[in-house]
Amino acid sequence: MASGSPKSQLPKFQAPKGTRDFYPQDLAVRRYIEGVWRSVSINHGFDEIDGPTIEHLDLYTHKSGPGIASELFQVFSGKDEEQVAAMRAGGLAPFALRPEFTPTLARMVAAKANSLPMPIKWFAIPSHFRAERPQRGRLREFMQWNVDFLGDDSPRADAEVIATAVAALERLGLNSQQVKLRINDRFLVDEALGFLEYPPDRWNDAYALFDRRAKQTESEFAKDAASIGFSADDTRHLQLFLSMKGSLSSHEFENWHKKSDDETESVSVLVSDRFGKLADELTSLRIADWCELDLSIVRGLAYYTGTVFEIIADGERAIAGGGRYDKLIESFGGPPMPACGFGMGDVVLANILNDKGLLKSEMEYLPRPHAFVIAANDEAAANLPGIVSRLRRKGFHIRHSYKTTRHVGKLLGDANKARALTAVILGDKLNENTVELKDLASGEQRDVNLDQLPEVLRPLIDRHALDS
Repeated sequence: MASGSPKSQLPKFQAPKGTRDFYPQDLAVRRYIEGVWRSVSINHGFDEIDGPTIEHLDLYTHKSGPGIASELFQVFSGKDEEQVAAMRAGGLAPFALRPEFTPTLARMVAAKANSLPMPIKWFAIPSHFRAERPQRGRLREFMQWNVDFLGDDSPRADAEVIATAVAALERLGLNSQQVKLRINDRFLVDEALGFLEYPPDRWNDAYALFDRRAKQTESEFAKDAASIGFSADDTRHLQLFLSMKGSLSSHEFENWHKKSDDETESVSVLVSDRFGKLADELTSLRIADWCELDLSIVRGLAYYTGTVFEIIADGERAIAGGGRYDKLIESFGGPPMPACGFGMGDVVLANILNDKGLLKSEMEYLPRPHAFVIAANDEAAANLPGIVSRLRRKGFHIRHSYKTTRHVGKLLGDANKARALTAVILGDKLNENTVELKDLASGEQRDVNLDQLPEVLRPLIDRHALDS
């Protein structure tokens, strides 16, 4: 006789590490954040797009080089004999799960660039996948809000993209004291590398080095700098350059010229030239107080060509990042086209909102039923399905109990647990085509003709919506 119960021998399954299960209240919170992203995007004139979850692997290796393949979840078909044979031989899969959206965007624009109205203002909120070790704030599957403005090379386009990000953060309850948008320009970084006569074909190595600097000690940075060819004197220059910060307000640029160090003074001239117009645009949009100049912001991806920025909370946690990528569309076979944009993930953002008490109880994000229909007797119970169906066809969110009890008090308790706005009680007057309608917030109760119930419900629901 086998030991143990059959139930104990059943396999136990869990979600893969680095992914999340979203129960109704969990998903409601995510939908709230997505709803803010979507609403703000539309308010700022962006149209929503999406693309496939899987793409050809070479879409990503084209942009980031072959080394990116090891960081992706590669995908192949078990029904394709050639693909199976290639994988068994140690080759790369033909497809990959989407790690970011920018290559998909570039492919889509390049395919129809000549027929698309300019400028192009698109946003997307797709899922992404990264084959990395999960940790707080970084998962293997996550949602990301992507906002892109193509076809305009002016500082106004950069400012409008930045303003869209700021508007969402404000809507979610964050302010400019808690969050800063740190801005730099790749032109300044390249000027610094050129000044040090660092080989242009190794600039990507330098970008990656600069990106790591915030997480390193000075000695760790110096060691890494030496490993890619920087001398000790060069490293001193880099440390000085990367430590420069300041306000984007144009009147404060003059303060840079007052510094005694010649290098700092020469950089300040470039800063004024590169950021003066952007600072004016940000000031006109009334978001300059959210922004600051930080020459340590580099964004390690090679395709950035101009403005780069990161949105940082509490001085250390990155919520989002982006910048200008004027040559990417052309590299995917499209026409020359200026472009800028950013990506904001939901994982770190939700953690920050939760840590700061800016998220309500998870249950409060669930949609509230407009009415909970209650049957007070068996005759009413027989009519309940038809009445529920009629109200749902009118567009109302209706729920009811599946219990056999006819105890109105207990059923009203269920209505309150469901967070319904009203209760529709089907009782003895149903044969007179009359029901009782109870406002569960105020306790007010009245008789309503069943045929007039939709017209009575609508203003009551609208009033609740205004009060919430």
